[in-house]
This record gives sequence, C-alpha cells and structure tokens, in this order.
Amino acid sequence: MVENTPLIPAYGGSSLADLPRSLLAALGLDEHNVLGIEPARSICLFLVDGLGAELLRAHADVAPFLAAAGRTTLTAGFPATTVTSLGSLGTGLTPGEHGMMGLMLAVPGTGHLFNCLRWTLPDKMVMDPLAWQPATTVFQRAAAAGITASYVAPSAFEDSGLTKAVHRGVRFLGADPIEERVARVREALHEAPAYVVVYYGDLDAVGHMTGWGSDAWLTQLAIVDQMAERLAQTLPGGSALYVTADHGMVNASDKIEVDAEPALTRGVALLGGEARARHIYTEEGAAGEVLDAWRETLAGRAWVVSRQEAVESGWFGPTVRAEWLPRIGDVLAVPYTDLALTAPTVHKIEAVFTGYHGSMTAAEQYVPLLEVSTR
Repeated sequence: MVENTPLIPAYGGSSLADLPRSLLAALGLDEHNVLGIEPARSICLFLVDGLGAELLRAHADVAPFLAAAGRTTLTAGFPATTVTSLGSLGTGLTPGEHGMMGLMLAVPGTGHLFNCLRWTLPDKMVMDPLAWQPATTVFQRAAAAGITASYVAPSAFEDSGLTKAVHRGVRFLGADPIEERVARVREALHEAPAYVVVYYGDLDAVGHMTGWGSDAWLTQLAIVDQMAERLAQTLPGGSALYVTADHGMVNASDKIEVDAEPALTRGVALLGGEARARHIYTEEGAAGEVLDAWRETLAGRAWVVSRQEAVESGWFGPTVRAEWLPRIGDVLAVPYTDLALTAPTVHKIEAVFTGYHGSMTAAEQYVPLLEVSTR
C-alpha cells in the first residue's frame, strides 16, 4: 500500500535548516543548538548530493565506513531538491524564509521562470543573488565571530549565482579531484577554529541518469564512503566530521508528459519546479479550474494543493515571507507514488531521467546525519 500522507519536514527540530545553526553553536556562536551538537574546535560538514538515508540503509554493505558511523536522521525540507537544501544549509533558515523554494520558480511580474540552480533566465534578464536571497549566511556569521569558514567544491561553482546567493562570506576553495578536495579540507581544518563544508555531487548525477541502486550508482556510493573515511583521517584533535545530504531519490516507474495532456495544460501559464515537485502558475482567473483538473487527473498518485494550502500546512516552514509568496505556484503537484511529471518539450533532459527527487516521501525527505569525532 502506498503511503499517501505527506512527510512534512520537521522544521525547528530535525531538518537541514537546523543543522548549520547547531554546528555554529558547537563552535561557540550564539546560535540555537536544537540538535545538541557537542562543542568542537573545528568542524567539517561533508555534503553528499543525493545520499538519502533510506538509500544508504539499503546498501550499507557498499559503504561500511558510513554504516559504522554514529547516526541520526534529518528531513531535507520542501521541496527535497539541491537548491532549496543549499539555501537552508547556507542560511540556517527554512525555505519559506530564505525563498529558494524550488528548482524553477516564477520571477513575479515577468512571466518568466528562473532556474535557481543554473542561475539562468531568458536573454537580457539577470538576477542579483543578493536580491533573490538577501538573508545573512551562516558563513558570514561564522567569519564575523572569528571562525575560518571555507567551502570546498568544484572550481566551476566559484562564481555561480547560486554560490553568491547561499555561500556569501565563505572562502571558496576550488578543488576537482577527490584527493585535492581532501587536501584542501585538511589544510582548512588546521586553521582552528574552522567550519569547513565539502561538497560531492556525482552520486546524484549518476542517480538521475541510471537510477539509485544501479551498478554505476553503487560505484559512486563506494567512492563517497572512501572519501568520508579519508576526511575522517584528516581530522585534527578536538574536531568532528558530519556527513549529510541534500535529499534522497526515487526511481520513476511511471511518467506523465504534462505538456501532452490537455487536462494538465489548460489554464497553465508556466510549469515550474521539477518532476517530483511541480509549481504550476496559472493564467489569470484559472487557478480553481487548474487545481480541480490536476486533482482529478492525478488522483491516487500525487498531492495536489493550492498555494494557500501548502503554506498553511507548513510545507515550506512555519512561515513564508510575504514577498516570497508569488514565487510559489498557484497550484502544487507533488507525486507520492513512483511518478514523474515531465515536460519533454521544454525540459528535455529531465524527461529522460531514471532517478528523481523533490517530494515528501520518506525516500526523498530523510537524509542521514553521520558523525565521526576526535573530541
């Protein structure tokens, strides 16, 4: 039987938004340590894109080091997608507060979608990272307190709009090969007190194309496990390594091509979000009709709600800033079966994926929080 009750993220208790504030508190800052992280001289956070807790549990034999680490579980946030989770990890705020509430969001008043991951808009349009995400980052707060805050990631990310939006104030340490990333982390951790985040994205990339649990995905999981062990070996005394993820993943056994379904295109102005968390922006006066049509078409396969229902149910957090409300679709469609809502005419690459994420199922929401310490 399919579980059809949304797993609403545990904001304020055990969500990704709670993690960075707890880590900064462990480093001595005046932040709310809701996760009870113990004090440390330096902390490394290893962020593995796509490492869902249920996925890791299913293949613990491939990742023996991670399987043996101290473990708890967090909820990613909604939608369970990279841009939203990076916003939460970069600010310590919920999606409704930082405004990064999906992969592709409408820019109010323009009639255009904004890809918040690629940071792309139609020609001649630009988006100021500070205007789109104005909140102070955890890296800025750490630096102001005298903590060396570093972010170790592929060099290509250094000047991206997303980096400027959610990693402002950090010392960016570009590193591509795994050995180079480990070396950069080692150097940064010895500049105590230090807060170092290191990112690895290939597990998610492979999962999208071949599915989680595939041979290629398992190869990547083994690489992640080895990298985590290497990072643990670099820890100086009195430090800690935490391993987490931005979301999990499901393999789609069912797809609907939205742009080929008249019932799902009538009254729709823009189709945003992504295949497991659609933001549907409607033509003027059509929101009610669109809501009814999507509910009828997707009955038994997806949660379909209005913007107001999503906000009042706490999908984006306890509160949503008033200025961010127009970024949310008039209607949201969020599958809870293994369904992907694709749109091949406008999102060709996404349409051929095997693995997807974004929804509020356990496989997508639950992410691990693993700990290795030299305290």
